Amino acid sequence: MRTGLTKKQKTTVIYFDEYGGMIEVQTHNTDLKKRLMAFAAKHPQYCRQTDDDEQGGLTFEIEKGRLSFRLTAPYSEERRRGASEWAKKNGVRKLLPEKHYQ
Repeated sequence: MRTGLTKKQKTTVIYFDEYGGMIEVQTHNTDLKKRLMAFAAKHPQYCRQTDDDEQGGLTFEIEKGRLSFRLTAPYSEERRRGASEWAKKNGVRKLLPEKHYQ
C-alpha cells in the first residue's frame, strides 16, 4: 500500500501506564498489524482495533499481559561458530535479497 509516508514516518508506538489495564499500539508495521488483527479476531475480549488512520497505520487496544517484549543478548563467538557449522552441515544458506540469487 502506497501511503505517501517515508519509512521514518512509518512508526510503531506503544502506550501504557502503570495504572490502566490496557496497552495502546499504533503501528504501520505490516507484520505486526497482521499479527494484531489475527489476535483480535481470535480473542476479541483481549484485543480490538480502535482506529485506522487511512495512511496505512492501525491502532489497537490490547489487555496488559497479552503483549510482551523480548530482549535478546548477542550470541557468544562460540555459539555463533556452532550455529554456522550446523547451518553448513544442514545446507542452510544465508538469506539474501532475491537479486543475489540470480
